[in-house]
Amino acid sequence: MSQADEWNDSHRAFLQAFIARSTLTFQQAKPLIASIQTVHEMREVLNEDITEADFNSYIFAANTRISPFDLQIRSGFHQTTRERICALVNITSDPIIQLATTYTPDEISFLKRVLDAMFETYNTPRHEVMAITSMQAVRLHKSPDDRRETQNGSTTQGSSGHGLKVSEAEKMLKTLVDEGWFEKSKKGFYSLTPRALMELRGWLIDTYNDVDYEEDEDEERPLRIKQCVACKEIVTVRDRKCPACKTEWTGTDFVGERAAVKANKRGKSGGSSALDTSRITANGAEEDDEDNGDG
Repeated sequence: MSQADEWNDSHRAFLQAFIARSTLTFQQAKPLIASIQTVHEMREVLNEDITEADFNSYIFAANTRISPFDLQIRSGFHQTTRERICALVNITSDPIIQLATTYTPDEISFLKRVLDAMFETYNTPRHEVMAITSMQAVRLHKSPDDRRETQNGSTTQGSSGHGLKVSEAEKMLKTLVDEGWFEKSKKGFYSLTPRALMELRGWLIDTYNDVDYEEDEDEERPLRIKQCVACKEIVTVRDRKCPACKTEWTGTDFVGERAAVKANKRGKSGGSSALDTSRITANGAEEDDEDNGDG
């Protein structure tokens, strides 16, 4: 693509379209770039004429222009579909502070409680679910004991302490899905989207990985936010291979919804719900009975 070597109106149109969408895949970009090139070159350009190299050149050109504003288009892989997704992210400011410009303090407090549940309550050495069901999420509409803080101790300034109504929590979850922060699976689990993982990457690691942990020779450092050793991508779903680099896993345990499904199968004799982890209570503690099954 000859015009990719210098900034022109086609790049401006692409960047404006990208900003309007926040995320873009190659398949979504093909008709967009084809339309832009048709106008810019004054000749018909078909979707099939657009290559991944064309897409990458537009991304590169856009990044050179937006980097002075602390913005960057990053790419990652959807952890279930394995599709490459590009997202526009802010690379400097606290992402939670960014959200505070859109949501109320009580809504931000609710969001933090949901993230705490995803990455602390339902992310244990036994069951690394890192997802939350609708019922589990809505239960968090009010802060425990009306305390205005998350499980890791951070405080949301300006929060009323009254939390949200159930209907407001449900609306907030829908908004987070609509805006591309959360995605909801067919089984009813909420998890972070690839865009959210790219945007919140540093914050998640700083918040949920125990940086003050005193290492012991016989113990491994507890890391709630797992990264593939090969590609360094955050992993919230694990089946047979890393969703990003396709490296084979060792071991037999799953990460993500399948961890919850596995827990349910082990706990079926207790009559657990198909959408609730069998070993985790509603208030967040993992029941520590004498279960000698595999972790």
